[in-house]
Amino acid sequence: MPPNAQGAPWVRTRLRTAPWSAVTFGVLVLVTAFLAAVLPRAVEAYETDGLREAVAEASPESTVLELKAPPPGLERPEAARADAVLPEALAAVDAQARTLLPGPLRADPAESAYGVRTGKSLEALDASLPRPDGLPPRFTLLAQSGAAGHATVREGRLPTAGAVSVDTRSVEGAVTSDTARTLRLRAGSTLSLAGFPDGPLTVRITGVLEPRHPQRSYWSAEPVLRTPALATTSGRPPQFYWEAGVLLAPGAAPALLGGQGEPEKYWRIAPATGRLTGSDTSALLAAVASLEDGPGLVRMRGVAGPTAQLSTGLEQVIGAYAETREAITPVVAVAAFGIAAVAVVVLVMAAGLAAARRDEELALLRARGGSLRGIGGRLLAETAVPAVPAAACGLLLALLVVDEGPPLPAVLGAGAVALLACAGLPVRAVVAHRRPRAHRERDDLAHARPGARRTVAELTVLVLAAGSVAALRRRGTEGSGDVLVSAAPVLVGVVAALLLVRLYPLPLRWAAGPAGRLRGLVGFLSLARAGRSPAAVAVLPLLALLTALTMAAFGGSVLTGVADARDRAALLEAGADARIDTTDGDPLPAELAPAVRGVAGVRQVTAVRFEFAGERPSDETRSLTVVGVEPGTYADVARRMGLGSFPAGRLGAGGGVLDAVASPEVAERLGRAPRRIVTDGGPVTVRITAVRPRTPAVPEGEFLLVDAAGLKGRGGPTTLLAAGAGLDAKALRAAVRGAGPGLSVTLRGEERAALSDSPLQRGAERIYLWAVVAGAGYAVLALVLGLLRAAPERAALLARLRTLGLTTRQGRRLLGLEALPQALLAAGGGMAVGWATVGLLSPGVDLDRLALADASGGGVPGGAVLRADVWALALPAAVTVLLAAAVAVAQAWWAGRRTPITHLRAGDMR
Repeated sequence: MPPNAQGAPWVRTRLRTAPWSAVTFGVLVLVTAFLAAVLPRAVEAYETDGLREAVAEASPESTVLELKAPPPGLERPEAARADAVLPEALAAVDAQARTLLPGPLRADPAESAYGVRTGKSLEALDASLPRPDGLPPRFTLLAQSGAAGHATVREGRLPTAGAVSVDTRSVEGAVTSDTARTLRLRAGSTLSLAGFPDGPLTVRITGVLEPRHPQRSYWSAEPVLRTPALATTSGRPPQFYWEAGVLLAPGAAPALLGGQGEPEKYWRIAPATGRLTGSDTSALLAAVASLEDGPGLVRMRGVAGPTAQLSTGLEQVIGAYAETREAITPVVAVAAFGIAAVAVVVLVMAAGLAAARRDEELALLRARGGSLRGIGGRLLAETAVPAVPAAACGLLLALLVVDEGPPLPAVLGAGAVALLACAGLPVRAVVAHRRPRAHRERDDLAHARPGARRTVAELTVLVLAAGSVAALRRRGTEGSGDVLVSAAPVLVGVVAALLLVRLYPLPLRWAAGPAGRLRGLVGFLSLARAGRSPAAVAVLPLLALLTALTMAAFGGSVLTGVADARDRAALLEAGADARIDTTDGDPLPAELAPAVRGVAGVRQVTAVRFEFAGERPSDETRSLTVVGVEPGTYADVARRMGLGSFPAGRLGAGGGVLDAVASPEVAERLGRAPRRIVTDGGPVTVRITAVRPRTPAVPEGEFLLVDAAGLKGRGGPTTLLAAGAGLDAKALRAAVRGAGPGLSVTLRGEERAALSDSPLQRGAERIYLWAVVAGAGYAVLALVLGLLRAAPERAALLARLRTLGLTTRQGRRLLGLEALPQALLAAGGGMAVGWATVGLLSPGVDLDRLALADASGGGVPGGAVLRADVWALALPAAVTVLLAAAVAVAQAWWAGRRTPITHLRAGDMR
């Protein structure tokens, strides 16, 4: 070559020589970068949705920021006092108070309001108003801003105010339609309210209003303004009276200063949720604390008065959300760490397989004087060409898929993947070729022996795994945030993989001897080939397979435990697939049972009658729940629901004694001998024949089941239970509505859906679902990469054997049997390790908050329990074995289509 001539560019030549390898590597990097970038954004997104929903769905009484100040003192002139409560003065304070809110708190102007109210309700003197126990109703008067924008006038008009002073005793007001209907008011009605020194205050009702958004802060920050409520006195027995609200014109506020209703100025600031993010939780709590008793309150007093106070229940709402998030986050961290670990192992495996495939090429370059820096730089450029654009595409796709959250964590995740992908092959090659070597030593499984460094490294991983499992079992996942604890499932899988790698050659050696004595050569050749696989080629795929299968099994078991807990909680709430009760305690309509029985999907229907009994004739109170049922249908429903099933014969009757099924507490008190109890219909003698902890009619609590035919009295059934997993909910509700009014329907499916309605729960479940899918996908990818790494060698071997007379059928069997040992070991080991991992970590993994919205575990006996799921264990393992066999058969078929000379060309490095 002339001195100034240059050879072909390294990167372009390598990529053109093996384009499919570069494309496959790029796809692997793209998928991994997408997962690394989308995971933090997905977590931030569901935490943000959870915070916004927690604040938005909490009662406005709890979330509104209410700044209150007393009216001007009596020492000031009446005109000055009146001017201080006029809308203009209050509006100026409202504008300044909103600007003083510390971030990230922001006001929602549409639902915020200000005005003057009576801190003490005023007694109405009108005899025409309803009086439940003879007590007159009481009214809270509110001169509140913004009524025109929050209500529709159904009757009359909005109240107005002329020249109102402290001495004014006649004002205009408006009430909501609920208040008008309950207290029999209309436009033109008048209210005479006591509490004024020189005669009652007359409020003339000028309009009846329909709130446009009755559940929002304007109307619900003080619920009596929207809907009247029954209040009770403190006496014994308590007496009831009505509490209601009347909306005055904002300009009528001065009239409230002349009475004894303890008037007060107020500014209600509704928090805006549209710009809140999950990372704002701590700042929100700090901001609320500052406003209630800190620098924020001092600033508020500077504009509202030196004695102003700010109160809110927002810190309880945010605190409950934060508590749930802190309980769920460590459980999610286990899945996130598992996905990350499996991705790292597969990327490292891909680099190791590429280095092993090109080992002879790199050894030749070193022998001919190639420097480590030069070789490493060229390999770095070669891997960076597909890896960096693929990582950028993965990052862009993650940003498009999830638009919540800051971009920095996603950029860091995708960048880490790109760095690992680019550095894997150069580092592996540089380490393996530190010194030039004249010839290649055997490194197959049958010959390789673990060195001292590998032993020390494996013992270190074993100690870390033992420590992580012990820490998880002892401390659990609550509030830990410990990487070692989150890595427990991965470390267990890695330890198992290292152990299996050490044991892998033994069964191959044991099986090779008997196989060699068989007449055919296929079995012996397949075992010999499997045993002579390069150690690096066999170890890395096995490590990736075991880690991925372990995470898939663990994630699937978590999802199964969550689903089981919700199913059980929904069943305990409803008692059956459908429960129909009378709201007033009257018997069910006679036509209801046939109508429900005719609904599509209903398999069984049983009617239930509830009575209360005293356990002794002398008992004044009847606290024992007696349930009268039809033995045959009820026993069938209990069996279908799995709630305290029993033979129908246990509820027989004879000799004036009713056989009964009781809860454990009732059985302990009544005993097994015949016992006389006093029901609503008269005395009955019962004998307990079976004890069950729960029953469909009373899923939780004490009960005594008897045959309804043996109960005295004429009361009919008040509850109907229906069993049928696929019942038509719409048709059922239509049938219930057609049977009559006063009936409530509880569906097990709806209760089940409500338990998973929280964004935190939905988001955490998606993360675990991704963990299962990613684990299974990476396991498949590891298997395919390992098999494709040895594809040229297998094709060449098959070509040589075909020249010696090997048939096509024998060639397929040979490649299939060669791939099976590793696949079977990975599948069997993955199932065993997954089962052991779930068993080891189950005591330390708390799934209650993830499974149940209220997250105490009290909704389900024993809470949500992590247990091994058969499908999560068996399905990925079975797919692994089937895929290994399919790839081997495909390789044999493809090799058979080409001539042997194609595979036997010397020096072909492709």
